Amino acid sequence: MRKPSIYTQLFAFFIAGIVGFTTLGGWISVQAQTEFPTNTEQNFVGDGKPFKPADLQQSDKPYEGDRGIPYGIDKRRPMLSRYYPWSAIGRVQGTTADAKSYHCTGTLIADDIVLTNAHCVIDTETHQLSKELRFIPNVINGKPHSQEDIAKVDNITKNVLYGTDFKNGGFDSVKNQSNDWALIRINQPLARKYGRLGWKSVPSSTLIKQKQGKLFFVGYSGDYPDPTKEGYESYTAGKGWTAGYQDNCSIVSEQSNLLLHDCATAGGASGGPIIDWIDNWPYVVALNNGEVKNRRTGQDIINFAVKMDFLDKLVARK
Repeated sequence: MRKPSIYTQLFAFFIAGIVGFTTLGGWISVQAQTEFPTNTEQNFVGDGKPFKPADLQQSDKPYEGDRGIPYGIDKRRPMLSRYYPWSAIGRVQGTTADAKSYHCTGTLIADDIVLTNAHCVIDTETHQLSKELRFIPNVINGKPHSQEDIAKVDNITKNVLYGTDFKNGGFDSVKNQSNDWALIRINQPLARKYGRLGWKSVPSSTLIKQKQGKLFFVGYSGDYPDPTKEGYESYTAGKGWTAGYQDNCSIVSEQSNLLLHDCATAGGASGGPIIDWIDNWPYVVALNNGEVKNRRTGQDIINFAVKMDFLDKLVARK
């Protein structure tokens, strides 16, 4: 795949720094087109409401105490809970048409529907759908809660809905990024066991002005946790096999219909949910899809997220 480039249209003010752009889940640049797919008559959306199974416990935090984990260059913590709502977030495992493996992050939002990014289901250069897609819920140190619950996508052409095939606009058109979303239908109703998160299209002004430091993010970043670093030695499955969690993060701005956020991310966290507690229930209010990093230090400079209003539009088309 082509080497990613810096998005100069939106981030010209970063040219004094040493930065590069990578999208998450394959280290590839992404673009979007604004046309909706034609198979929206299928119920990919659900009702947008969260659901917790009666026999599944709930935990506000995805870990017990600090467990001696250092902060490092960001504020991520390992997601170690099997309880709701953490149970509803997992790895999207894919194989491209040319047999390359990759992973992203996905969230159950209906019985058998997983929310993720378009670039997690379709190759941004060849414009081909992945030939295999699986969803592994609640992976912790490489282990799912149950091997029987590793779900796959049958008939990918029929059971994947996405906002862009990346044919229009090229790799460097920032204005098209807002359609980097996908919904995948898996072959098991896993939300009945693991629960589902709600989704809500919150006005950008509300997210920016009223939710500062009140959001949290979960993603299976490909740089985390690193078992070679002190405090992470027990994470023997390696990077990307335990989700990172960060609280107290924010949507800081909106540019060209794309949200900018400060949650810590890296490759593999594409499709990760940015979550807000609304009336004591977890709702996805934005969808992580890319980042600008300082190449020298590895620290995030700014990250991108897709607005959730695309789901409102899908509901209106049903």
